[in-house]
Amino acid sequence: MDKNTITGLVLIFVILVTFSYLNKPSESDIDAARRQRDSIVQVETAKAMQAEAEAKAATATLQAKVTTPPTDSAGIAGVENDLKNLYGVFYEAVKGTEKFITLENNLMKVRVSTKGGKIYSVELKGYKRYNGEPLVLFEGDKNRFGLNFFSQNKSIQTDQFFFTPSVSDTILTVSGAAVSKGKEGREKFNEEGKQDSKSLKMLLDAGNGVSVAYVYTLKHNSFMVGFDIQTAGLKKVMGANSDYINFAWAQEMPRQEKVSQFGEDNYATAYFKYFKDDVDKIPTTKSETKALTTKVEWVSFKTLFFSSVLIADKAFMNGQVSTKVRGNTDSTYVSDMTADLTIPLDNSGSESFAARFYFGPNQYNTLKQYNIKLDDELALGWTIIGWVNKWIIIPAFDFLRRYIGNFGVIILLLTIYVKLIIAPFTYKSYISQAKMRLLKPEIEEIQKKFGEDKKMESQQATMALYKKAGVNPMGGCLPMLFQMPILVSMFYFFPISIELRQESFLWAHDLSSYDSILTLPFKIPYYGSHVSLFCLLMTITNILYVKYNNEMSAAGTQQMPGMKTMMYLMPVMFLFIFNSYASGLSLYYFLSLVFTFVQMWIFKRLINEDAIHAQLKAKQKMPVVKSKFTARLEEMAKQRNAPQKKK
Repeated sequence: MDKNTITGLVLIFVILVTFSYLNKPSESDIDAARRQRDSIVQVETAKAMQAEAEAKAATATLQAKVTTPPTDSAGIAGVENDLKNLYGVFYEAVKGTEKFITLENNLMKVRVSTKGGKIYSVELKGYKRYNGEPLVLFEGDKNRFGLNFFSQNKSIQTDQFFFTPSVSDTILTVSGAAVSKGKEGREKFNEEGKQDSKSLKMLLDAGNGVSVAYVYTLKHNSFMVGFDIQTAGLKKVMGANSDYINFAWAQEMPRQEKVSQFGEDNYATAYFKYFKDDVDKIPTTKSETKALTTKVEWVSFKTLFFSSVLIADKAFMNGQVSTKVRGNTDSTYVSDMTADLTIPLDNSGSESFAARFYFGPNQYNTLKQYNIKLDDELALGWTIIGWVNKWIIIPAFDFLRRYIGNFGVIILLLTIYVKLIIAPFTYKSYISQAKMRLLKPEIEEIQKKFGEDKKMESQQATMALYKKAGVNPMGGCLPMLFQMPILVSMFYFFPISIELRQESFLWAHDLSSYDSILTLPFKIPYYGSHVSLFCLLMTITNILYVKYNNEMSAAGTQQMPGMKTMMYLMPVMFLFIFNSYASGLSLYYFLSLVFTFVQMWIFKRLINEDAIHAQLKAKQKMPVVKSKFTARLEEMAKQRNAPQKKK
């Protein structure tokens, strides 16, 4: 390639770039085009909504006419004609009798109705409600789902029609090997051997090759229910331009736990995961509707300990979720949750949309095994708090419960385990407090020397003393900072641990809820109308610990007289907060404080404070060794001042 060719190519490139720059649309042109596009979308959306409203109004009118069937032949013929006008090719399926088929494995009973082909109820066999009744996630019309679409300008809702089951049996039982404790619902257990599974197909046949079917599949030892949506010939009755159908799902979430100020109502909400993205939710205790404008992998209706999750093998196109909070005045239901999801259609004629339902406990390892971020539903704490729970607390807790049946003993052993982990930090904190306490007489002398008028000089002299003695005044606080993530992680872990649910210890009947030894005839604001003994024990022990800690620490609190009062107020504040929290959490904090006293007693017996005092005195006599960083700073300062001295 010669010089002229290269020059020509460069010039062509420059001309193209310049032409593109000069002819690019202005900001006003872009805004005008955007407004035009938005207005077109708004018009088309308004037309679609108007057509939908007109179709629903016509449907409602016809439904009112056929509600009371006539007895004469002319009237019957008229009703048949009205049904055709109302439901089109699906009108025959509106006639039928509701029947039920049950899919059952070792973990749950899934009852399916021929009316709408929907899951009518789900009972979890290993759990009970707070009042001892069987734990049913939902039942009857409290769970509604079905496909919604327009056929020949008629609004079709499949939950109105009768489906035909693929089996004549009313119970399909899935058998398998016995499951050991702790492996309930674990998919790896099923992989170890051949496990049974059963399928049920519910068919809505409109004739002429037009049909809708739901295929449910249940395996042994699984909380997952396969849910495949199969359609055939819908394009014939929907129109060639139809490229999606809507799936509507709604549940009224029954109250499974007793009403508590910090209980079930504070955790119930709808979660959803965007396609290849993060998990989001509607804020708890809030009624809200949220539009899902991009692809969605799954939607979950979650309460404190249980979830109903609809999972797409690929993704829903978009959708909308909403929650309506009932409030703790409703003793029957916690909230109402709905989801409207869009399922794509192609032009194949016969299509299948693979999905599955999860009906089960909010147990960390059970949810995590599916690798679709279902475990993000669990409020285990932000960043480092969540990591502590996932990598330290939960593995130890699961290990202990495999071999020990008493959860009070498990909490005791878990407390010892945690105290051993943080023992080095506690030891360093104690050593630092001992050094500060030994320097207390010298600090008091400095304060007397300078008096109240020279606080700045007093602080400088005190810091110089610390430096000479080699004592870090923050040495007692820094180790505590390393302990805080574990202490806070427990605050998140215990209230949501389903393993503690309905497990008793001593006077506590349910370690996942508050314990009550006395019911008051009145309600104390922010405290409640019951008395939690574990919370009282924790508070008393905490006050004793504060008193002991003040006696062991140096006299620095004399400079901040309000600090001691604040330290005593904190346990009282915790009394109000923890009275309605999980009793397992109060038990843990109580045991943790008791073991802290034990650790302090052991440290006091093992540590020779006279030897430490002698070391401090020896260090004060030694010249202060400057760190390399400090020496470097001083050398740089000398070099900067050297030219000025020469001048």
